[in-house]
Amino acid sequence: MENEENISARKIAIRALLVALAMVLSFIESQIPIGVMVPGMKLGLTNIVVMVALYRLDEKEAIIINVIRIFLVGFTFGNLFSIAYSLAGGILSGIVMILLKKTKKVGMTTVSVAGGISHNVGQIIVAMVVMNTNAILYYLLVLWITGVFAGVAIGILSAEVIKRLPRQFK
Repeated sequence: MENEENISARKIAIRALLVALAMVLSFIESQIPIGVMVPGMKLGLTNIVVMVALYRLDEKEAIIINVIRIFLVGFTFGNLFSIAYSLAGGILSGIVMILLKKTKKVGMTTVSVAGGISHNVGQIIVAMVVMNTNAILYYLLVLWITGVFAGVAIGILSAEVIKRLPRQFK
């Protein structure tokens, strides 16, 4: 019984650490003025945490950690609209990344790129609904191009982080 309690406490601590890290990365990302060049574009630093959870924990944990992070960051730094945009992008990208990872045919960088692109798709869909127009669909191409570059960088960085984590990090 005591061993199970230690494992449970360890699992909770690791998940809380990942959520906190995602919140810190989200704050850091908000301070980087990339959105000035391409409005709405972000590096996706929090995707590092999602990738760690996806490859070191499991799919369900990755989605839960990401959703918790979205709500906490939204209530702390954003509003209901930012939560809706992030939630749509986060859930869609999570599903796409999980499906790609399960194929075992692509690497972490490809999973990260697909996650970034699908995140943009989810956000554009919400924007089209909120604005009641599909006129902003053209902007998806711009976000896809920037998403590929950011996804590659985050994928490479995620692979390096995961490689350096201790085996006990599960």
